[in-house]
Amino acid sequence: MNVLVIGSGAREHALCRSLSLDPAVTALHCAPGNAGIAEVAELHQVDALDGEAVAALAVVLDAALVVVGPEAPLVAGVADAVREAGIPVFGPSKEAAQLEGSKAFAKDVMAAAGVPTARSYVCTTPEEAAEALDAFGAPYVVKDDGLAAGKGVVVTDDLEAAAAHAAACERVVIEEFLDGPEVSLFAITDGDTVVPLQPAQDFKRALDGDEGPNTGGMGAYSPLPWADPKLVEEVMETVLQPTVDELRRRGTPFSGLLYAGLAITSRGVRVIEFNARFGDPETQVVLARLKTPLAGVLLAAATGDLADLPPLRWSDDAAVTVVIASHNYPGTPRTGDPITGLAEVAAEDSPHAYVLHAGTKYDGETVVSAGGRVLTVTASGSDLTEARERAYQAVARIGLDGSQHRTDIAAKAAAGA
Repeated sequence: MNVLVIGSGAREHALCRSLSLDPAVTALHCAPGNAGIAEVAELHQVDALDGEAVAALAVVLDAALVVVGPEAPLVAGVADAVREAGIPVFGPSKEAAQLEGSKAFAKDVMAAAGVPTARSYVCTTPEEAAEALDAFGAPYVVKDDGLAAGKGVVVTDDLEAAAAHAAACERVVIEEFLDGPEVSLFAITDGDTVVPLQPAQDFKRALDGDEGPNTGGMGAYSPLPWADPKLVEEVMETVLQPTVDELRRRGTPFSGLLYAGLAITSRGVRVIEFNARFGDPETQVVLARLKTPLAGVLLAAATGDLADLPPLRWSDDAAVTVVIASHNYPGTPRTGDPITGLAEVAAEDSPHAYVLHAGTKYDGETVVSAGGRVLTVTASGSDLTEARERAYQAVARIGLDGSQHRTDIAAKAAAGA
């Protein structure tokens, strides 16, 4: 099978790594890719937001499957253009991707489907925002209605900061604060059948102890030893299947990866948000535990054949991933710094730990930073304690001037807290 992956981040590197290990994949391509992906896939230059260009590349490569990784191309309709070219594509249509592209749209779908979520108001003026903030009180939760690369949500006790974020957005969703731990659950769907993956937990705050500003994610782990064993079954029945059924009922079936960000509250499971693609950095730990070859699963979703697949197989091992971010992230990151230690990790820590590239590029023959989140180091072990030890041992081998990472990823879960 000839596979083309669209994207250039750690999520796409994780996807390409898994696909490269699949015996059914005979050729692997990525556009535009990054320095790490170049080690497992042939890279091509293409504008990932240009559906016609992506479709044309897929035709030239004779791709049997196209996997669209990031949210922006999905919301731009890239998957539609590839489908129109007659090529199976893993990723929802432009209309269905509004589940992530518009928080207000997602709330409307959840209301129609009876999916439990936070009470909310959609606001377009400062006056509406002020009324909503007053109605809910602190902590204030203000979400940019559109795509914001994981940085459109502000959760704060500071009323002025909440109002300022609302004023900076054309339209916002202001909602009640949801208490309790957060869980990420992915599901692969062909628009009818829904196949859940294993749950994971990520860490959004920049600093240890869940301090500092929100980020795109600083690390993740799976499994969740503290979670109810029936959690996946409950979320399938109350969230994932009803949402897929509602989108199909509306004539905009969702085919691809449906990501549910959940809060396990004192009143039960509530949806924080939906994403229309694999989440980063949870993808790294979920795919690290998946034993079923990936390509056949993605192709079955793209062709409407998920119901014919046998149950997915999973490793009993735990997985932990730690993000190495550049200086000043999540503010304006410093880029162009050389990265050292990558060969040492490959030589000393493989196969238990490996590095996935996010914001990197080549400067001559040197790999340098090219974004905010630069690398994710992923490790597996018999339990979370061993996986953490291996991940942080590999992190210690990597040199990037001014870089930062959290030191407490999965620490509480590993300690049984």
